[in-house]
Amino acid sequence: MSVSVSPDKRRKMESALDQLKKYTVVVADTGDFNAIEEYKPQDATTNPSLILAATKMPAYQHLLDQAIKYGISKGGSEEEQVTNTMDKLFVSFGLEILKKIPGRVSTEVDARLSFDKEAMLSRARRLISLYEEAGISKERILIKLSSTWEGIQAGRELEDKHGIHCNMTLLFSFAQAVACAEAGVTLISPFVGRILDWHKENTDRKSFEPHEDPGVVSVTKIYNYYKKFDYSTVVMGASFRNTGEVKALAGCDLLTISTGLLAELKKDHSAVTAMLTADGAKACELPKVHLDEREFRWQHNEDRMAVEKLSDGIRKFAADAVKLEGMIKDKMLNVKNGQ
Repeated sequence: MSVSVSPDKRRKMESALDQLKKYTVVVADTGDFNAIEEYKPQDATTNPSLILAATKMPAYQHLLDQAIKYGISKGGSEEEQVTNTMDKLFVSFGLEILKKIPGRVSTEVDARLSFDKEAMLSRARRLISLYEEAGISKERILIKLSSTWEGIQAGRELEDKHGIHCNMTLLFSFAQAVACAEAGVTLISPFVGRILDWHKENTDRKSFEPHEDPGVVSVTKIYNYYKKFDYSTVVMGASFRNTGEVKALAGCDLLTISTGLLAELKKDHSAVTAMLTADGAKACELPKVHLDEREFRWQHNEDRMAVEKLSDGIRKFAADAVKLEGMIKDKMLNVKNGQ
């Protein structure tokens, strides 16, 4: 005799993570690819800070060693060898991650190039060529670029002329989101937690309910705008501080979540319902906006939080890239000296 389980009871047996996956594509935000399998995400994202953290783990030393050998073998100046090693290292992590997921991995272009469109184009195409040399189609890669005006225009050109899919990161303002949609990039990563951090540090409010969280409010507005006006660019909420923020954005196209919060969601059995829907977005009162470069710079500049967090984000990613280069230079010297 089969025992039927009521929908209510079945829901209580399901984790919040499994419920979330019904409404949203779940993405793992980590460089620690050994931690990915447990949560069965569709995609994964990396950034310089995550790669730096993973490279310090003994389990991943072989990837650093292989990348250094590659960098040395390519020759050139020390700077060129280090750059080639960095590119190889980022792609090596991406390749390992792709073995664990069915979808796409995001690999980031050096944040120090955030104001140099041509340099970003060159670096992005180089990363894609390294993936293709390893037998991976560009369809499985998202190139991450900072959402500066230059980064957004690099994204436009990579998509239009080279068929390279882009993930615009460090996105904090509505102006950045509008410019990305108009550029026709594949995906944006508006940050949630870092917006909350700013409001806690710069206003009298120190706590927010999930639906009032300024990061959640920002991503909700962007999602609604994109769906109301039928933009093809999809929204992937990023940078979460707690599971309340994640659940408040259930229904968003994608959400990229740290393994720590994925673990919490797996243990959580509270109800998760779709908070964002395309139908709901269509009913929103939002005017359509067009931004040229002048208007983009003005509108973005009017958002103090976004200006400060974009600058801060670029500086932090750049600082971690410099630390990673320092590790590479030290190891490279040891290899060259036969140690």
